[in-house]
Amino acid sequence: MKHLVRVLLVFNFSFFTFHFSFAQYTHADTLRGTNGSGRDWWDVTRYDVNVKFNLADSTISGENRIVYKILKEGKKIQIDLQEPLIIDSIFFSIPQSRRRVTNIVKDGNAYFLTIPGITDTYNKLQGYRVLTVYYHGKPIIAVKPPWDGGLIWKRDKKNNPWISVACQGLGASVWYPCKDYQGDEPDNGASFTTTLNDSLSVISNGKLKSKISREGITTTTWEVKNPINNYNLSFYIGKYVHFNEIYKGLKGNVNMDYWVLDHNLEKAKIHFADAKKMIKAFEYWFGPYPFYEDGYKLVEAPHLGMEHQSGIAYGNGYLKGYHGSDLSGSGWGMKWDFIIVHESGHEWFGNNITTKDIADMWVHESFTNYSETLFTEYYYGKEAANAYVQGLRKNIENKNPIIADYGVNKESETTDMYYKGANMIHAIRQIINNDKKFREILTGLNQIFYHKTVTTKQIENYISAQAKINFSKVFDQYLRNTEIPVLEYKLNGHTLQYRWTNCVKGFDMPLKINFKGSRWIKPTEAWKTLSVYPEGDINFAVDQNFYINTKKVD
Repeated sequence: MKHLVRVLLVFNFSFFTFHFSFAQYTHADTLRGTNGSGRDWWDVTRYDVNVKFNLADSTISGENRIVYKILKEGKKIQIDLQEPLIIDSIFFSIPQSRRRVTNIVKDGNAYFLTIPGITDTYNKLQGYRVLTVYYHGKPIIAVKPPWDGGLIWKRDKKNNPWISVACQGLGASVWYPCKDYQGDEPDNGASFTTTLNDSLSVISNGKLKSKISREGITTTTWEVKNPINNYNLSFYIGKYVHFNEIYKGLKGNVNMDYWVLDHNLEKAKIHFADAKKMIKAFEYWFGPYPFYEDGYKLVEAPHLGMEHQSGIAYGNGYLKGYHGSDLSGSGWGMKWDFIIVHESGHEWFGNNITTKDIADMWVHESFTNYSETLFTEYYYGKEAANAYVQGLRKNIENKNPIIADYGVNKESETTDMYYKGANMIHAIRQIINNDKKFREILTGLNQIFYHKTVTTKQIENYISAQAKINFSKVFDQYLRNTEIPVLEYKLNGHTLQYRWTNCVKGFDMPLKINFKGSRWIKPTEAWKTLSVYPEGDINFAVDQNFYINTKKVD
C-alpha cells in the first residue's frame, strides 16, 4: 500500500523513450532487481532470523540461517544487506560439516560468496545446505513509513518503546541479510526470534512457537509455515495486549488475533469488527483465506499500515475510511476501515499471489484496490460498489505507465496501479458480463497461483483464457500506456458512427452504451455504423462503469 495518497515529483518520461529511461539506473539497481548469476541457480527454502535490538542507540545485531537447495550449476552466491549494516561472518553447512566462508567480495549492498565444491554431487542426493550470516549495525531509519521505509523507532503516548519495520520496495535487506529478490520466497516458511525485557511484547508473522523467560528477559520465537515474501517478514515490539476470536471459514477455523497498545484495548474490541466482515466477504470473492496454518493477525503499528502476511500492520487511528476520509468521495468509503480492508485484501493478492518483479506490482495493488469495491458490494450492493470505484477515478494521474521497467527493482512512479488498475478490472468485469464467471476467475487465480510467484503475462493470459475473451489490448492500454482511450462518435438521426482514438494500435475493447436502449458495440480504430429505427429518444450515453473519454464530432 506504500504509494497511497502521496505527492510524487517525477520526470514524465514518454512510454516510447524506453531506451533512454534506463540511463537513470545503476549497477546497484541491476544487482538488486535482477535474478542474476548470483541468484538464479539456488532456491531459498527457509529463513530463521534472530535479531537483538539495542533500544539505547537504535542498533541491531543478529543472524539469519538461510536454508537452500541448488537448482543448477553456479559459481557465486549473492547475499544482500544494505549499508550501513555490516556482515561480520558467514558459515556454510551441510550435514555433519560446518566451515567459515572466507572468499567474500562486497559490491555495494551485495556480497558475493565463493564456496569450494558448491555444486558437487552432494546436491544430487537431495541434501540441504545452510548459510548462517552474522551481522550488526545501525539500519536505515524510516523517515515517513511505510512510504519511505526502514526501521521505525518510536514511543507510544505513555512513552513506552514502540518498534517495527516497513520495507516494501526498499527491501528486507534493510534489516536482515537475505536473497532480496521477490521471485524467491522461502518455500518452507520462516521464523523470527528476539530477546527483550519482559515488560515488552514481541509479535511477528505466523504463530507463537516459543516464549522463554529468565530473570526478567524473554526470548520469543514466531514461525510462519507458509512461503512468505521477504518484505512481509516483520515484527512489532511494544506494550501490547491481546484478544482473539475464531472465524469459521471455508477451510475450517481461522484464528483471528488482535494485538493493540494496552490503552486502546476497549476501542479496538469494537472497531476491529471489520476484520471478521472482511474475511467473510473476501472468502466469498477470492476463495479460502490463504494462510489458515499461520492464522490472521491485526497488529497496531507505529505507521499507517502494511500487508505483512498473517500479521497485518494497522495504524489508521480507529477511524473509518482512509484516516478519516473517503478516497472515492462517494460516501461509501466511510462505511468501513480502509486499512483493515485494503491491507487484508493483500493476503490474497500480494501475499498469496506475489509478482516476481516489483515492476508488476499492479497485480498486488490493482486487485487489492478493487477488493475495496467488492467488499462494498458484498455489504451495500452493486450500485454502492459502482459509485465507489467510479469515484476513485479522481485520483488517477496518467503520468507514467502502471508497469515499470524490469530488472532494476523499479515500481511505477504513480498511484495509478491502485485506482486506474481497479477501474481496468471493473471494465473487464463488465465485458465478461457474467458475475458468476468473474468470481470464478478471481477464485481461480488464487487456486492456480496459490503460494506462487508470477509475472504479469501469467495473470493476463489466465484471465483471457478463462473469460474466453482476448483482453491483451485492454491490458496494453491501461497498464503500458498513459492515454485514456477516446470514443469518437457522430449522431445522425437514428444512426450512430463510432471509433476508438487515443489508443494503442489494435485497441478493440467492447463497450456498453445506451442508444435506443441498452446495447453493446465493438469499436475499433476504423469507423463503424449502427442504425436503429424504434420510436423514442435518440440520446447517446456510455455506461459509466468504463473508464474512457468520449468526443462528439461533426
